[in-house]
Parts: sequence; C-alpha cells; structure tokens
Amino acid sequence: MPDTLLTVTRINKRFGAVQACRDVSLDIEAGHIHALIGPNGAGKTTVLNQLSGEVLPDSGTVHFDGKDITRTPAYRRALLGLARSYQITSVFERLTVMQNLALSIQAHHGHSFRFWKRASADPSIHQAVIPAMERVGLEHRADILAGNLSHGEKRQLEVGMALSGDPMLLLLDEPMAGMGPGGAVELSKRIQAIRNDVTILLVEHDMNAVFSLADKITVLDYGTTIASGSPEDIRSNAAVRQAYLGDEAE
Repeated sequence: MPDTLLTVTRINKRFGAVQACRDVSLDIEAGHIHALIGPNGAGKTTVLNQLSGEVLPDSGTVHFDGKDITRTPAYRRALLGLARSYQITSVFERLTVMQNLALSIQAHHGHSFRFWKRASADPSIHQAVIPAMERVGLEHRADILAGNLSHGEKRQLEVGMALSGDPMLLLLDEPMAGMGPGGAVELSKRIQAIRNDVTILLVEHDMNAVFSLADKITVLDYGTTIASGSPEDIRSNAAVRQAYLGDEAE
C-alpha cells in the first residue's frame, strides 16, 4: 500500500440550493485512524457517501490505493478494498451471529452460492467464520440470534461483516451512536484492536472515542473543512472549539 491510501481533492456536492460539501480535501495515511468530525449537518455523511460511491461528487477527485475512483460505482470500490458501516445498524436479525458472518464472507468472496445449502455449512466459509467472530469479540455469541444482541454487540457484528472482505480501508459512520458508556468503551477497544489490520476513517460524535483513537482529525462545518491535524492540534484550535466542542474561542 502507498503511504497515503486515500486522497480526496476538493470534492463538492450540492443538493438543490444546499451546498452540502464544499472543496473538501483529505489525505488518509495507510495504517492510521483518521476521524472526521463536525456538528450535525456539517456534511460528514455526504463526504462518506462520496467516498463509498453511493453519491458522486459534482467536482473534485477521489484516489484510492493509487487509482482514480471518482466515478467508480460503489460495488467496484468494495471489490477494490473499500468497506463501510452505516449509522443505522443493518444485520439479519433472524439469523445467528455465525450465520450473519457466513453470509457476509460468502458474498465478499463470491463463491458457494448454493441456495439450498447453508453458507455456514461450506467448509471454507466455516473455517473463516471463527476468526471473523474472534476479531470483533463475538465468538461466545456465535449461536445467538442477531436480534437478541445488545445494541453494542450488533455494532460489533456489523463491523465484523464489513471486515469479512479483508478491506484496506473501513469507513465507520457513527459506530457509537445510541450506545451507553460501557458499549462505547468496548467498541473502542475493538476498533483499537483491528487498527493494525485495516486503515479506518471514523465519523463519530463521541469525542472521548475520537481523541483516544484518532491519529489525525479533520473537522467540517457547513460542508467546509475548518481544521485538520493531530488530536492535540484540534483540541487547541479556537475555531474548532467555537464551532463544535462548545467552548468560546479566545
């Protein structure tokens, strides 16, 4: 992998009269956790949608692993190694943890689509499911229906499903949303544990998680980048404190 895995150069997106994203640029280094923060409506999800390919920018460029993917559809980006989780948890609630991960592994690897046979019964998939569960700390919940998991465990499962394709870059969209303090701490530990395996772009409102996890932080406000730097730089930035962290600028 190159040192800079993802380079975003001055992307713009307008929805009617609303300029949701204005000249946003990002450089995400391989092996890092890069956090994208900002108030509600700052344009964070719009940026993620443009990176994952669900929305195409009106202008600007996106390069991933040395390739121009600005106009590349979402499914091709996934095949190139770019995965995403969403604000709203999306798991198969009537399937077990093991079955959810087995289906995800099957889909990512594009084999064994024998619809009369359980995915988890395929030997190669079954062999891959165990480490996939261990990776997100759910091996002890293998046979529990996803619908019976706690909110935090569902988030862990969703991250596990996103990781099943061995992506180079994982986009996490507010993974701590709706969690209590204990769940947020546990998921932070899991994210910390996988950071050596995958580069992460984290969109999150939990500032404790952001400042404990991120190597670099970019701050958006009204669709525009107002600061980007180390956690220490962001903590001391007067514009950030005024716009997002709630303190008056000095």
